[in-house]
Amino acid sequence: MDTTSTTDAFDADNGSSPEADALSAILMADDVSGSLWSSVDSGRIDALVPELPALRMEQDPIHRHKDVLSHTIAVVSKTPDDLIVRLAALFHDIAKPRTRSFEHGGVTFRHHEAVGARMTRKRMKALGYPEEEVEEVTELVRLSGRFKGYADGWSDSAVRRYARDAGPLLGRLNALIRSDCTTRNKQKAADLQRSIDDLERRIADLAEEERRAAERPQIDGQAVMTHLGTGGGRHVGDILKMLLEVKRTEGELSDEELYTRVDAWWQANGASYEPRS
Repeated sequence: MDTTSTTDAFDADNGSSPEADALSAILMADDVSGSLWSSVDSGRIDALVPELPALRMEQDPIHRHKDVLSHTIAVVSKTPDDLIVRLAALFHDIAKPRTRSFEHGGVTFRHHEAVGARMTRKRMKALGYPEEEVEEVTELVRLSGRFKGYADGWSDSAVRRYARDAGPLLGRLNALIRSDCTTRNKQKAADLQRSIDDLERRIADLAEEERRAAERPQIDGQAVMTHLGTGGGRHVGDILKMLLEVKRTEGELSDEELYTRVDAWWQANGASYEPRS
């Protein structure tokens, strides 16, 4: 597949160098798998990402697992139409040749995400990508292995930490993780997608809990007591709950309107509380 015309058509007015634009054009081709394999077979990718051909190795020569290059291209081909995610997919296993070890009779790639993040930053800077894109892709590569172990059970604090560390890249990180599943075992693939669905649901639920916990009514307890001429008591907490519900359902109102609501509530419910002090 000839990607020259694709490169020419790619928007060069984006702050990137011609080399970065060339790689981006390969990754944003309609047939990204064909585009990548063509660049590998022609040797073109060697000039852009010389670390990539080294991925054409068997992960485990004993059990003959698929080579990392084939896996990488398969992952890229599954990503959404998002250059940042596709770059992260291209680089997410880039450090496996450097970190491969056969200790204890098995193959490991310890810390390959951290090593890969450093390699990604160096290569993308050399290619001339804008700094913001370099940092986003590098961070996605660094975080690409963080989802491992979720199926074994994460506490709420672990879920919060995952979301906090991902920050504004959370959606892209989850998209990368979803794409990083090239197994032919349909059950394993379905289980992974369900796990990510569950993680996203928990993140949303915990965020809603935190948002509600951080909510405050527009006027505080001291203002309520001053307005009613009362001391403290459980009626203050009940009024604040009422005011918070008003804020949730009706949005922010004027103080005058809120004090009118307080008076109405007190007139309807005050008799059941201790008399005013």
